[in-house]
Amino acid sequence: MAPAAEMVTARWWLRAEGMALMILAVGAYAGLGGNWWAFALLFLAPDLTMLGYLRDARLGAALYNAGHSTIGPLALAAAGWAWWPTALPLALIWLAHIGFDRALGYGLKSPVGFGVTHLGRVGRRAEASG
Repeated sequence: MAPAAEMVTARWWLRAEGMALMILAVGAYAGLGGNWWAFALLFLAPDLTMLGYLRDARLGAALYNAGHSTIGPLALAAAGWAWWPTALPLALIWLAHIGFDRALGYGLKSPVGFGVTHLGRVGRRAEASG
């Protein structure tokens, strides 16, 4: 298989993994009897990390990646499971957001620029090239 085809296959799997994460997180949230108004209100909250791009790409990428890595919500879910039950639904909303972004092809950012991610390029240039 040619390297470009391998990247397309890997990208497809990573996007499918994101969709699975979102579906599982939303299902678990529903199973907990989560408040859907809270879900709607908080679902896009991780995107506030993009405000770092107002300063520069390095800070923007660092903040965006911190808010869009599964490490934070998994740690929050563990805390919710162990000591703080209110944290578990918040972690599930956060995981659903990350899964949604990954399913759409938005990955962790490179300090080079917002459109350069671990899932490939995002935006008009990416659409034109492939």
